[in-house]
Amino acid sequence: MTNPTESLVALLDLEQIEVNIFRGRSPQESLQRVFGGQVAGQALVSAGRTTEGDRPVHSLHAYFLRPGRPGVPIVYEVERVRDGRSFTTRRVTAVQQGRTIFNLTASFHKPEQGSFEHQLPPARAVPDPESLPTVTDEIREHLGALPEQLELMARRQPFDIRYVDRLRWNRDDVKDAEPRSAVWMRAVGPLGDDPLVHTCALTYASDMTLLDAVRIPVEPLWGPRGFDMASLDHAMWFHRPFRADEWFLYDQESPIATGGRGLARGRIYDRAGRMLVSVVQEGLFRAL
Repeated sequence: MTNPTESLVALLDLEQIEVNIFRGRSPQESLQRVFGGQVAGQALVSAGRTTEGDRPVHSLHAYFLRPGRPGVPIVYEVERVRDGRSFTTRRVTAVQQGRTIFNLTASFHKPEQGSFEHQLPPARAVPDPESLPTVTDEIREHLGALPEQLELMARRQPFDIRYVDRLRWNRDDVKDAEPRSAVWMRAVGPLGDDPLVHTCALTYASDMTLLDAVRIPVEPLWGPRGFDMASLDHAMWFHRPFRADEWFLYDQESPIATGGRGLARGRIYDRAGRMLVSVVQEGLFRAL
Protein backbone atom coordinates (compact mmCIF):
# COMPACT_ATOMS: atom_id res chain seq x y z
CA MET A 1 0.00 0.00 0.00
CA THR A 2 1.25 3.49 -0.89
CA ASN A 3 2.39 5.64 2.02
CA PRO A 4 -0.39 8.18 2.86
CA THR A 5 2.06 11.09 2.64
CA GLU A 6 3.26 9.95 -0.78
CA SER A 7 -0.39 9.75 -1.83
CA LEU A 8 -0.96 13.32 -0.63
CA VAL A 9 2.09 14.62 -2.52
CA ALA A 10 0.88 12.77 -5.63
CA LEU A 11 -2.59 14.26 -5.19
CA LEU A 12 -1.05 17.74 -5.16
CA ASP A 13 1.14 17.04 -8.20
CA LEU A 14 -1.19 18.35 -10.91
CA GLU A 15 -0.95 17.57 -14.61
CA GLN A 16 -0.49 20.67 -16.78
CA ILE A 17 -2.67 20.21 -19.86
CA GLU A 18 -2.34 23.71 -21.36
CA VAL A 19 -0.93 27.11 -20.45
CA ASN A 20 -2.69 28.13 -17.20
CA ILE A 21 -4.80 24.93 -17.17
CA PHE A 22 -4.14 22.00 -14.82
CA ARG A 23 -5.89 18.72 -14.05
CA GLY A 24 -6.06 17.12 -10.62
CA ARG A 25 -7.04 13.63 -9.56
CA SER A 26 -10.06 13.13 -7.34
CA PRO A 27 -9.77 9.75 -5.60
CA GLN A 28 -12.74 7.42 -5.60
CA GLU A 29 -13.85 7.54 -1.97
CA SER A 30 -16.96 6.51 -0.07
CA LEU A 31 -17.62 10.19 0.73
CA GLN A 32 -20.67 11.91 -0.74
CA ARG A 33 -18.54 14.77 -2.06
CA VAL A 34 -14.90 15.60 -2.65
CA PHE A 35 -13.09 16.77 0.47
CA GLY A 36 -12.90 20.57 0.39
CA GLY A 37 -9.30 20.69 1.60
CA GLN A 38 -8.28 18.64 -1.44
CA VAL A 39 -9.84 21.11 -3.87
CA ALA A 40 -8.35 24.11 -2.04
CA GLY A 41 -4.90 22.52 -1.93
CA GLN A 42 -4.95 21.57 -5.60
CA ALA A 43 -6.22 25.02 -6.63
CA LEU A 44 -3.38 26.64 -4.70
CA VAL A 45 -0.87 24.35 -6.42
CA SER A 46 -2.19 25.44 -9.82
CA ALA A 47 -1.90 29.11 -8.82
CA GLY A 48 1.64 28.63 -7.52
CA ARG A 49 2.74 26.82 -10.67
CA THR A 50 2.07 29.99 -12.71
CA THR A 51 4.39 32.18 -10.59
CA GLU A 52 8.17 32.51 -10.64
CA GLY A 53 8.37 30.61 -7.33
CA ASP A 54 10.26 33.33 -5.46
CA ARG A 55 7.15 34.72 -3.73
CA PRO A 56 5.43 32.58 -1.08
CA VAL A 57 1.66 32.69 -0.91
CA HIS A 58 0.54 35.05 1.85
CA SER A 59 -3.26 34.72 1.58
CA LEU A 60 -6.08 32.91 -0.12
CA HIS A 61 -9.83 33.45 -0.26
CA ALA A 62 -12.08 30.73 -1.62
CA TYR A 63 -15.72 29.74 -2.12
CA PHE A 64 -17.09 26.23 -2.32
CA LEU A 65 -19.84 26.57 -4.95
CA ARG A 66 -20.95 23.00 -5.66
CA PRO A 67 -20.05 19.59 -4.20
CA GLY A 68 -17.39 17.78 -6.22
CA ARG A 69 -17.87 14.16 -7.28
CA PRO A 70 -15.29 11.64 -6.01
CA GLY A 71 -13.48 9.76 -8.74
CA VAL A 72 -13.96 12.47 -11.37
CA PRO A 73 -10.93 14.64 -12.38
CA ILE A 74 -11.05 18.38 -11.63
CA VAL A 75 -9.72 20.97 -14.06
CA TYR A 76 -8.17 24.14 -12.64
CA GLU A 77 -8.15 27.25 -14.86
CA VAL A 78 -5.76 29.98 -13.67
CA GLU A 79 -6.13 33.67 -14.47
CA ARG A 80 -2.95 35.73 -14.11
CA VAL A 81 -4.55 38.79 -12.54
CA ARG A 82 -1.42 40.74 -11.61
CA ASP A 83 2.36 40.51 -11.50
CA GLY A 84 3.56 43.50 -9.50
CA ARG A 85 6.89 44.48 -7.97
CA SER A 86 5.98 43.02 -4.56
CA PHE A 87 2.73 41.10 -5.03
CA THR A 88 1.43 38.51 -7.49
CA THR A 89 -2.28 37.68 -7.74
CA ARG A 90 -3.92 34.63 -9.26
CA ARG A 91 -7.56 33.64 -9.64
CA VAL A 92 -8.43 29.94 -10.00
CA THR A 93 -11.68 28.35 -11.18
CA ALA A 94 -12.17 24.63 -10.51
CA VAL A 95 -14.37 22.86 -13.06
CA GLN A 96 -15.75 19.35 -12.92
CA GLN A 97 -17.89 17.91 -15.72
CA GLY A 98 -18.41 21.37 -17.18
CA ARG A 99 -19.60 22.95 -13.92
CA THR A 100 -17.73 25.39 -11.69
CA ILE A 101 -17.42 23.87 -8.22
CA PHE A 102 -14.86 26.18 -6.55
CA ASN A 103 -13.26 29.62 -6.89
CA LEU A 104 -10.01 30.76 -5.28
CA THR A 105 -8.01 33.97 -5.30
CA ALA A 106 -4.45 33.73 -4.01
CA SER A 107 -1.89 36.47 -3.38
CA PHE A 108 1.88 35.92 -3.33
CA HIS A 109 4.26 38.36 -1.60
CA LYS A 110 7.96 38.94 -2.17
CA PRO A 111 9.64 38.39 1.25
CA GLU A 112 10.63 41.59 3.00
CA GLN A 113 11.83 42.65 6.45
CA GLY A 114 9.11 44.18 8.64
CA SER A 115 9.72 47.12 10.96
CA PHE A 116 7.88 45.51 13.91
CA GLU A 117 6.23 42.26 15.02
CA HIS A 118 3.53 41.14 17.43
CA GLN A 119 1.15 38.20 17.77
CA LEU A 120 -1.46 36.67 20.05
CA PRO A 121 -0.28 33.61 21.98
CA PRO A 122 -2.26 30.36 21.99
CA ALA A 123 -5.51 30.65 23.96
CA ARG A 124 -4.29 28.18 26.60
CA ALA A 125 -1.40 25.97 27.59
CA VAL A 126 -1.66 22.53 26.00
CA PRO A 127 0.16 19.23 26.52
CA ASP A 128 2.81 18.07 24.07
CA PRO A 129 1.49 16.00 21.15
CA GLU A 130 3.55 12.95 22.17
CA SER A 131 1.54 12.73 25.41
CA LEU A 132 -1.81 12.59 23.57
CA PRO A 133 -3.43 9.59 21.86
CA THR A 134 -4.08 9.59 18.14
CA VAL A 135 -7.68 9.84 16.96
CA THR A 136 -7.66 6.19 15.90
CA ASP A 137 -6.30 5.11 19.29
CA GLU A 138 -9.12 7.00 21.03
CA ILE A 139 -11.74 5.38 18.79
CA ARG A 140 -10.26 1.92 19.32
CA GLU A 141 -10.23 2.53 23.07
CA HIS A 142 -13.92 3.47 23.03
CA LEU A 143 -15.23 0.92 20.52
CA GLY A 144 -12.76 -1.90 21.11
CA ALA A 145 -11.86 -1.96 17.40
CA LEU A 146 -12.22 0.27 14.41
CA PRO A 147 -15.13 -0.44 12.05
CA GLU A 148 -13.87 -1.65 8.68
CA GLN A 149 -14.59 1.63 6.88
CA LEU A 150 -12.84 3.69 9.56
CA GLU A 151 -9.88 1.30 9.53
CA LEU A 152 -9.49 1.85 5.79
CA MET A 153 -9.77 5.62 6.18
CA ALA A 154 -7.21 5.60 9.01
CA ARG A 155 -4.67 3.78 6.85
CA ARG A 156 -5.12 6.40 4.12
CA GLN A 157 -5.02 9.42 6.46
CA PRO A 158 -2.04 11.64 5.50
CA PHE A 159 -2.08 13.56 8.83
CA ASP A 160 -1.55 12.47 12.42
CA ILE A 161 -4.29 14.26 14.40
CA ARG A 162 -4.34 14.44 18.21
CA TYR A 163 -7.12 16.28 20.03
CA VAL A 164 -6.02 18.26 23.08
CA ASP A 165 -9.36 17.44 24.75
CA ARG A 166 -10.50 13.83 24.71
CA LEU A 167 -13.16 12.98 22.15
CA ARG A 168 -16.76 13.44 23.29
CA TRP A 169 -19.08 10.50 22.67
CA ASN A 170 -22.46 11.45 24.15
CA ARG A 171 -24.59 14.53 24.79
CA ASP A 172 -23.60 14.68 28.45
CA ASP A 173 -20.01 15.22 27.32
CA VAL A 174 -20.96 18.32 25.32
CA LYS A 175 -23.26 19.86 27.92
CA ASP A 176 -22.13 23.45 28.63
CA ALA A 177 -19.11 22.97 26.32
CA GLU A 178 -17.61 26.12 24.83
CA PRO A 179 -17.31 26.31 21.04
CA ARG A 180 -13.57 25.70 21.10
CA SER A 181 -11.26 22.92 19.98
CA ALA A 182 -7.52 22.40 19.65
CA VAL A 183 -5.59 19.69 17.83
CA TRP A 184 -1.97 18.87 17.17
CA MET A 185 -1.34 17.84 13.56
CA ARG A 186 1.52 16.87 11.25
CA ALA A 187 1.92 14.89 8.05
CA VAL A 188 2.59 11.23 8.81
CA GLY A 189 5.76 11.26 6.69
CA PRO A 190 8.27 13.61 5.03
CA LEU A 191 6.88 16.01 2.42
CA GLY A 192 10.16 17.00 0.77
CA ASP A 193 11.61 20.50 0.65
CA ASP A 194 9.33 22.38 -1.77
CA PRO A 195 7.71 25.19 0.31
CA LEU A 196 4.66 25.23 -2.00
CA VAL A 197 4.00 21.55 -1.22
CA HIS A 198 4.05 22.28 2.52
CA THR A 199 1.75 25.28 2.08
CA CYS A 200 -0.73 23.30 -0.02
CA ALA A 201 -0.56 20.31 2.35
CA LEU A 202 -1.39 22.54 5.31
CA THR A 203 -4.22 24.11 3.26
CA TYR A 204 -5.53 20.56 2.80
CA ALA A 205 -5.30 19.91 6.55
CA SER A 206 -6.86 23.24 7.54
CA ASP A 207 -10.30 22.03 6.39
CA MET A 208 -10.20 18.77 8.36
CA THR A 209 -11.19 19.86 11.88
CA LEU A 210 -12.07 23.56 11.79
CA LEU A 211 -15.87 23.18 11.84
CA ASP A 212 -15.55 20.96 14.94
CA ALA A 213 -15.62 24.16 16.98
CA VAL A 214 -19.12 24.92 15.66
CA ARG A 215 -20.47 21.46 16.49
CA ILE A 216 -18.93 20.95 19.94
CA PRO A 217 -21.70 22.70 21.98
CA VAL A 218 -24.42 20.83 20.05
CA GLU A 219 -23.39 17.22 19.49
CA PRO A 220 -20.48 14.81 20.04
CA LEU A 221 -17.80 14.91 17.37
CA TRP A 222 -17.97 11.13 16.93
CA GLY A 223 -20.91 8.80 16.52
CA PRO A 224 -24.21 9.45 14.71
CA ARG A 225 -24.57 13.00 13.41
CA GLY A 226 -27.65 15.15 13.78
CA PHE A 227 -26.50 17.68 11.18
CA ASP A 228 -25.33 17.67 7.59
CA MET A 229 -22.55 20.21 7.19
CA ALA A 230 -20.64 21.67 4.28
CA SER A 231 -17.92 24.29 3.92
CA LEU A 232 -19.13 27.49 2.27
CA ASP A 233 -15.96 29.55 2.10
CA HIS A 234 -12.40 29.45 3.37
CA ALA A 235 -9.73 32.10 3.94
CA MET A 236 -6.13 31.76 5.07
CA TRP A 237 -3.25 34.13 5.82
CA PHE A 238 0.28 32.71 5.92
CA HIS A 239 2.49 34.65 8.31
CA ARG A 240 5.72 32.67 8.60
CA PRO A 241 7.47 29.78 6.82
CA PHE A 242 6.71 26.30 8.18
CA ARG A 243 6.89 22.59 7.50
CA ALA A 244 3.62 20.65 7.46
CA ASP A 245 5.50 17.46 8.40
CA GLU A 246 6.42 18.95 11.78
CA TRP A 247 3.96 19.30 14.66
CA PHE A 248 1.69 22.34 14.57
CA LEU A 249 -1.08 23.35 16.97
CA TYR A 250 -4.43 24.25 15.42
CA ASP A 251 -6.28 26.42 17.97
CA GLN A 252 -9.94 26.73 16.86
CA GLU A 253 -13.06 28.56 18.01
CA SER A 254 -16.53 29.47 16.75
CA PRO A 255 -17.64 33.02 17.66
CA ILE A 256 -21.18 32.53 16.31
CA ALA A 257 -23.62 30.07 14.76
CA THR A 258 -26.98 31.34 13.51
CA GLY A 259 -29.31 31.10 10.53
CA GLY A 260 -28.08 27.64 9.58
CA ARG A 261 -24.48 28.85 9.28
CA GLY A 262 -21.57 28.61 11.69
CA LEU A 263 -18.39 30.67 11.63
CA ALA A 264 -15.11 29.11 12.72
CA ARG A 265 -11.65 30.60 12.97
CA GLY A 266 -8.31 29.08 13.79
CA ARG A 267 -4.75 30.07 14.57
CA ILE A 268 -1.92 27.70 13.74
CA TYR A 269 1.26 27.72 15.87
CA ASP A 270 4.52 25.82 15.83
CA ARG A 271 5.86 24.09 18.94
CA ALA A 272 7.72 27.24 19.96
CA GLY A 273 4.42 29.16 20.08
CA ARG A 274 5.07 31.22 16.95
CA MET A 275 1.90 31.93 14.97
CA LEU A 276 2.21 30.55 11.46
CA VAL A 277 -1.21 30.79 9.83
CA SER A 278 -4.66 32.31 10.44
CA VAL A 279 -7.79 30.59 9.09
CA VAL A 280 -11.47 31.56 8.87
CA GLN A 281 -14.26 29.42 7.49
CA GLU A 282 -18.07 29.48 7.38
CA GLY A 283 -20.05 26.26 7.22
CA LEU A 284 -23.65 25.35 6.44
CA PHE A 285 -25.44 23.24 9.07
CA ARG A 286 -28.81 21.56 8.44
CA ALA A 287 -30.60 19.09 10.66
CA LEU A 288 -30.81 15.57 9.23
